[in-house]
Amino acid sequence: MEFVGKKYKMVSSENFDEFMKAIGVGLITRKAANAVTPSVELRKDGDTFVLVTSSTFKTTEIKFKLGEEFEEDRADGAKVKSVCTLDGNTLKQVQKAADGVEVTYIREFGPEEMKATMTANGVTCTRVYKVQ
Repeated sequence: MEFVGKKYKMVSSENFDEFMKAIGVGLITRKAANAVTPSVELRKDGDTFVLVTSSTFKTTEIKFKLGEEFEEDRADGAKVKSVCTLDGNTLKQVQKAADGVEVTYIREFGPEEMKATMTANGVTCTRVYKVQ
């Protein structure tokens, strides 16, 4: 788990606006979210993980234990339930909203970069982050 505690800054993003539309994010929030380059950091405290996503627009933090469902306020304000699992250096998060929309996040952590692939309603977005 050499990636725990490293900070990754986004360097590229593909199809993010279409992905946000697919999960029901409004125009103004999409415009703001598209204008920023967030940083991501995964921390560990005992058996609890903390995933912090920060930008000039908004900072979100989720705390979770692997395999246990938890409630989360998504960055766009939607209340969702998520479960995270870790397989080697890949963190998988399955998020379910009250409206039935399911989002899958696959975050692959490497020594120099982290690749995040997000899928919802048949739309996939890929974002690449480099170690800061």
